Amino acid sequence: MKILICVTHLLGTGHLARALTLGRAFTARGHAVTLASGGFAAPQLSTAGVDLVQLPPLRSDGVDFSRLLGQDGSLATEAYLQSRITAFTRLLHHVRPDVLITELYPFGRRGLRREFRSLLEAAHALPRRPLVLSSIRDILAPPSKPDRATEAEAMILARYDGVLVHSDPRATRLEASWPVSPALAAQLHYTGYVAPASAAPHPEGIGKGEILVSAGGGNVGDALYATAIAAAKQMPELPWRLLIGGNDADARIARLSDPASPARLEPARPDFRALLPHAAASVSLCGYNTALDLLQSGCPSVLVPFDAGKEVEQSLRAQSLAPLPGFAVEASASLTPDRLCAALRKVMQAPQRSLDGFEFDGAARSVEIAQTLHGEMQANALGRHS
Repeated sequence: MKILICVTHLLGTGHLARALTLGRAFTARGHAVTLASGGFAAPQLSTAGVDLVQLPPLRSDGVDFSRLLGQDGSLATEAYLQSRITAFTRLLHHVRPDVLITELYPFGRRGLRREFRSLLEAAHALPRRPLVLSSIRDILAPPSKPDRATEAEAMILARYDGVLVHSDPRATRLEASWPVSPALAAQLHYTGYVAPASAAPHPEGIGKGEILVSAGGGNVGDALYATAIAAAKQMPELPWRLLIGGNDADARIARLSDPASPARLEPARPDFRALLPHAAASVSLCGYNTALDLLQSGCPSVLVPFDAGKEVEQSLRAQSLAPLPGFAVEASASLTPDRLCAALRKVMQAPQRSLDGFEFDGAARSVEIAQTLHGEMQANALGRHS
């Protein structure tokens, strides 16, 4: 089959990372995968096995997702937004996919709904329309108004053949963050968590015995980094490595650096996952991909959920992990160097947590679900024409 995955990451890079993992799973089963990325480039992420097509990029103005900025950092113009719609539609007609997957939409990305709707209309107008699926993480940003949930459900029922929910329903069901009617429930397919295979410890021992501080691949987390730099002065017996994300990582490192702190600052690195298995502890936000990396590695972890603006997704996820051994949760508003050091000492003394009961093969399961649904769609089409 030919697969087209459409994703636009606006703040961090988690959405793109998950879409790439999903794409590689399709590739591994012999399918041809094109991934259309509408966010800014993330060179630290591997695109191996996936044909990545970069569209005119957008990013949010911080946590203000109603203000979308274009390639030059200025507010995206109508002409710029229209160029994205044109690029999406042209790519659809070029690929002629058997399966079209939209990442997050229609449960999010309301600011981009015009381009997604145009894409869906074009897909349904093809001589042989593709199977259309939505791909969503375990926990969504809850709808701020009831009509937003109603609108998303109406779109699912009108234009989609199913929703891939990348969660283990025994741990987190969509109802935890989104209203689920019986009609929507019938469209949900729980896949398990979408995660790459567990990473082996870094072959050169990088990260061994260190405190690793990260905030994803985007340009957020400066307050967390500043607190960690100060905390490192109180725990100089352990090496601290801060991984700074974003396209402006070098400038942020220069701005954050403190010669009096033993903390080492460097840009986010593609082998980050290999540092976790033998690290002393991790300090991080609690995005979907980071949470799975921490679970798989067993690394003692202090979670500081991203909660700027109206963001609650990471807080909900962190609360679900908090009962497990080796996890501590600290609110960003009350985080101090003293509290961070105390939380680190606590998680490093906790017993090793078990991975029993967690399903991490969500990417492979997503492929199986898509293959089954596509086969059923083809059978139904043959039945109508016979």
